[in-house]
Amino acid sequence: MSDARERFDAIIIGVGQAASALANRLAGAGMTVAVIERRAVGGTCVNVGCTPTKSMVASASVARLAARAAEYGVAIPGTPTVDMAAVHERTSAIVAKSRTGLERWLGGLPGVTLIRGHARFESARTVRADDRLIEADKVFINVGGRASAANIEGLDEVPWLSSSDMVALRELPRHLVVIGGSYIGLEFAQMFRRFGAQVTVVERGARLMPREDAEVSDEIRAILEAEGVVFKLDAECIRVRPHPEGVAVITHGGKEETIGSHVLVAAGRVPNTDDLGLDKAGVRTGPHGHIEVDERLATNVPGIWALGDCNGRGAFTHTAYNDYEIVAANLLDGEPRSVNDRIPVYGLYIDPPLGRVGMTEEQALAQGRTVRVGKRPMTRVGRAVEKGERQGSMRIVADARTDEILGAAILGPGGDEAVHMVLAAMAAKMTARQLTHVVAIHPTVSELIPTIAGELGDAVAPPARAG
Repeated sequence: MSDARERFDAIIIGVGQAASALANRLAGAGMTVAVIERRAVGGTCVNVGCTPTKSMVASASVARLAARAAEYGVAIPGTPTVDMAAVHERTSAIVAKSRTGLERWLGGLPGVTLIRGHARFESARTVRADDRLIEADKVFINVGGRASAANIEGLDEVPWLSSSDMVALRELPRHLVVIGGSYIGLEFAQMFRRFGAQVTVVERGARLMPREDAEVSDEIRAILEAEGVVFKLDAECIRVRPHPEGVAVITHGGKEETIGSHVLVAAGRVPNTDDLGLDKAGVRTGPHGHIEVDERLATNVPGIWALGDCNGRGAFTHTAYNDYEIVAANLLDGEPRSVNDRIPVYGLYIDPPLGRVGMTEEQALAQGRTVRVGKRPMTRVGRAVEKGERQGSMRIVADARTDEILGAAILGPGGDEAVHMVLAAMAAKMTARQLTHVVAIHPTVSELIPTIAGELGDAVAPPARAG
């Protein structure tokens, strides 16, 4: 192991979504940058997250559409079947092209050195990557996260799959049991049901995705149940054990047992911060391992920043990229940008997808706001009816006193795209009344957003506080 020090102006640990763009900006400002990656360039999104899963969602959507072809007056001889090996090959090719393109671009940036190895702090300014000792005055951590093994009794005694394992499957499970009824779990549940697997989702809570309004959660459940996904809710005390046919998932105090050929544990994620030597740098972490940062992504140690999933300030590719924008703006542009400026927005990529921005009705009421809510089922959206996709709904939440747009949920065809009209309106600080003046293209799903903003219901006051 060498003790010879290599000197750079900046070190970036982990090549997630913030790292490449940040390396480019820093190098463009004349800095020398060491970028350290121990696994695959591109992080979760490119390798085991967004890119492969959405590629597989696309294959599953085609399978579903082929099965419904007769509804559209299209005859397909025989029964459509899914070739999982071919799905895997298509997905892998897309991932490989994205990753190699990023590697080539990053490796060709003047002033940037891509180093392969496991980075660990030896001090606040010194990082060892395997046998190389690297020193810099600025260090940026972008190490992302991984699937949590969760606190499930017996999990160490059975084979189980993470979301990363799911995108590598070449065979179709006979019966996939998904532990966790939230965003990742539901995407895989619908996907593999469409591929032809039997699917059961086990969820500890009384409903799916408690971060959503109850009506939206119920609509999502109805969409998946209509395709044959089985749900077991209120499943406290989940435990697993080996079974001759795979894995037995035991719930409801031992009263129910589901036998799966494969088990996906989608019960949360943890940051990749446990083996970085953060204690040697003096960097503080929270109770769940996230690196503590301020609103500009700086840690408690001057000269060290944390970006992306590892800082607990956002768990999406778009928030990680925005972290880069915030750091670059403050360091290089003299622009005081902050994580407090961004509006929460995300999607659930079942089909049809959910686009969500801002607050739900329940969240707004919990903040003590009096709200007005506009709703419209997709059965009353012409574009959805014409496409044969009538499931879901659209809703906008506004402050009853100020007419401020607080949030929206669009569950239906193109919901992940249409929600951006509301996001843009909120960023521009438009009121619901001002949004009604927008003239949108017909026929689209988005054209109904101004209409819904003009059809807000009666004011709903928050519940009275006890005591």
